[in-house]
Amino acid sequence: MPFDLGQQSLGIIVMTFAVCTLIIGFAGTRLAGIAVKLAERTGMGQIIAGALFVGMSTSLPGSVLSVTTAWQGHTDLAIGNALGGIAAQTTFLAIADLVYRKGNLEHAAASATGLAQTTLLLSMLSVPLLAYAGPEWMIFHIHPASILLFIIYAFGLNLLSEIRDEPMWHPKKTDLTEEDAKHDEADTHPESSVRLWGEFLAFALLTAIAGHVIGQAGLAIVAVTGISETAVGTFLTAISTSFPEFVSAIAAVRMGAVNLAVGDIIGGNAFDVLFLAASDFAYREGSIYAAFTDQHIFTIALVILMSGVLLLGMLNRERRGIGNIGWESFAMLALYGGSIFYLAG
Repeated sequence: MPFDLGQQSLGIIVMTFAVCTLIIGFAGTRLAGIAVKLAERTGMGQIIAGALFVGMSTSLPGSVLSVTTAWQGHTDLAIGNALGGIAAQTTFLAIADLVYRKGNLEHAAASATGLAQTTLLLSMLSVPLLAYAGPEWMIFHIHPASILLFIIYAFGLNLLSEIRDEPMWHPKKTDLTEEDAKHDEADTHPESSVRLWGEFLAFALLTAIAGHVIGQAGLAIVAVTGISETAVGTFLTAISTSFPEFVSAIAAVRMGAVNLAVGDIIGGNAFDVLFLAASDFAYREGSIYAAFTDQHIFTIALVILMSGVLLLGMLNRERRGIGNIGWESFAMLALYGGSIFYLAG
């Protein structure tokens, strides 16, 4: 049974929302540290670890929220949360650039896998648009585009692994370039692998539970205040459930693991696109893509533009720019700020 917060006062709802956000933030911080250890122990590297471990696990709150609200028929909240999370997380990367004082974060974390991740994200973002504008094909109540998204994601992860193991080109090394973590036979971490995986799964489960509660709190806020589900999902719940990405990215940057920070954000964004596919499976009244509104299309276009700016920034590799951050980070902050005025207006 879902948590019923609809009969509670706005103060209780907001308090529940805030407590769950703090829980998610705490768990996200711990997940970042565990992911660094797992990246070194498995030899997977920070970019791949960011996508698989942190990117997927810290996205659990948002995925649980989108799926459960879609199951309840609240498509605006489910879609808004999924797309708004991608926009918020991309903005978090720009904020992490502000924290990284050595220079431009995208310059330091330049890698073939980082560029490939962003390209995978852009490819996945085009699929919901095709599903919205194309024929309304259905397999039972599921659109084939949802199945295609999972296939593209699995193919992309396999391709990322190949690119990291045998890259066909390398970014030019500079004094600001940070190397990705490589596997070291001399493991410096005392924890056993069983303990690391156990802690990882425990904190991931904690964030998932908190994400479900935040979803119900979001619906209660809509009922009490009259704010639209799209606005609540795109900004309020999206930022709250994306808080692990923010915390883990900042923590990774402060630890000097800049590749993990980039892999966390971009990998989490690609996983967030799967929220839509999972929500389509959960939504029982047809294709969730048919429920897209102009605001949803605007948000998809926004995240495509922000991701394109990020990709160009990683290719350009500006050493320092406005406020000691790259022009791409400044542009992403401006784009997200402008979207708030449009969608919340």
